Amino acid sequence: MDWGTDLWDQYDIIDKHTQSGLELVEKYVKFVKERTEIEQNYAKQLRNLTKKYNPKRGCKEEQECRFSNHQSFLDILNEMNDYAGQRELIAENMMMNICIELTKYLQELKMERKTHLLEAKKAQQSLESTYKQLDSSKKRFEREWREADKAAQYAEKTDQDINATKADVEKAKQQANMRTHIAEESKNDYAAQLQNYNKEQSQFYFSDMPLIFNKLQDMDERRVRKLAQGYVLFSDTEKHVMPIIGKCLEGVTKAGTNVNERNDSIALIEQHKSGFERPGDLDFEDYSQGINRASSDSSLGILGTPKGPLELLGKNRSKPFWLFSKKSKPTVTEDFGHLPPEQRRKRLQQKLDDIGKELQKEVDQSEALEKMKDVYEKNPQMGDPASLSPQINQTAQNMERLRGELNKYESWLTEAGRRGDSMLRRDTLREDALSFRSHSFNNNGSTHEPYSPDGTHSEEGTPDPSQAIYAEFDDDFEEEEEELVAPIGQCTAMYNFPGASEGTITMQEGEVLSVVEEDKGDGWTRVRRANGNEGYIPTSYVSISLSK
Repeated sequence: MDWGTDLWDQYDIIDKHTQSGLELVEKYVKFVKERTEIEQNYAKQLRNLTKKYNPKRGCKEEQECRFSNHQSFLDILNEMNDYAGQRELIAENMMMNICIELTKYLQELKMERKTHLLEAKKAQQSLESTYKQLDSSKKRFEREWREADKAAQYAEKTDQDINATKADVEKAKQQANMRTHIAEESKNDYAAQLQNYNKEQSQFYFSDMPLIFNKLQDMDERRVRKLAQGYVLFSDTEKHVMPIIGKCLEGVTKAGTNVNERNDSIALIEQHKSGFERPGDLDFEDYSQGINRASSDSSLGILGTPKGPLELLGKNRSKPFWLFSKKSKPTVTEDFGHLPPEQRRKRLQQKLDDIGKELQKEVDQSEALEKMKDVYEKNPQMGDPASLSPQINQTAQNMERLRGELNKYESWLTEAGRRGDSMLRRDTLREDALSFRSHSFNNNGSTHEPYSPDGTHSEEGTPDPSQAIYAEFDDDFEEEEEELVAPIGQCTAMYNFPGASEGTITMQEGEVLSVVEEDKGDGWTRVRRANGNEGYIPTSYVSISLSK
């Protein structure tokens, strides 16, 4: 069944149906657009919500994030922010895959429908024009036939009239014959026009219009199919991001399960434990015996005892320590003496770790500069050694300053009752011990004077507290240095390298060596020969292939 056969006489119905189908597409596009606006507004509100409840940098809430319940809340905020991103993705995909695509397709359908309707209109006009010609020839034939009939009757009447002359009779007969001839011609013309019209009418109803109607049917079916795909995309677009949305929701669930109330309590203790002893009993002050009013020697914070909460909080020694009293903010000092003992030790340890890291950076930079200077001295064409002197001097000064600070904070940590013994501190001191031995001389060859714990220069022969610490790890270094590091790749020499300076190794063009340590940005790579000899070579002299 098709429109051209079964709906050959329903042009108006087909016209309205196709127009209604296009309007439905427009309506669906508007519906999806409004849905995308809802998704975008929803995502925007979610992002604003997460931003509102995210702690600002440096605020009190950010410091509370060390507790699992606070951190889990931040994790939930992050997951909701990701969830908002997925809602935005849904809106974007719907706009791109449905709205834009259907709008573009709708314009094509409108142009196609307009073309088919114009073809139908032209066919209708052609048929109407043929019919007008037929009607005209028919009327002419009718008119000419009446005239011919009148002429024949007049000729016959004239022939029977006894008063008419022979010339009048001949003239009437000629006129009748002429009219009859014209009538015959108009008859033939009418017959031809009728045949032509019947042919065009058959072509119009059995060929032209069915073809146009079938084209409109095909166009409408394609529209319906495309619209159905749009319906499916409306669901698939959201299904596509459902796994990621599910992960976001799983992240929220995981954040809830990660909360550990016991660990939060322990974290609070570690963060705020003062290390003070509880206040002792107050002694009885007998004014009846004339004893001067004074605080008991057993009161908290008297006779050279470590600073207690009374001193730290600015309390009068004669007054008891009230647990719920409002505490004034203490003055911050460099040695963290304003903190309780436990917190002071932690802050000093953290400061020592930070200084150790800074010192290691300066040591690495100094080693790189020394290697570069040595290469410049051996190969002047590569650069001027004197140009590195300002950087070397500045690095040496920074190292001396950091060593002084290191000794100072070490003495404060010792005073606080515990030496720093974290693994990070141990590693830092090991590396500093090596750097101390290798960089004990500056550019002029003078020995750096060691610093005393208070930051001043110590006298010659006075033992430096840090030296014992450095010596403590010497044996460990020797054991570690004996261990061979596994190679991480190979390199092939592109040029000869003499390796005349200390720490370098000779190299011949084409020689294959094992890479032990990558270039750290100073232009040198550590390599090893098959016989176990190790040293540094210029990175630009070799072609390196690292193992994956």
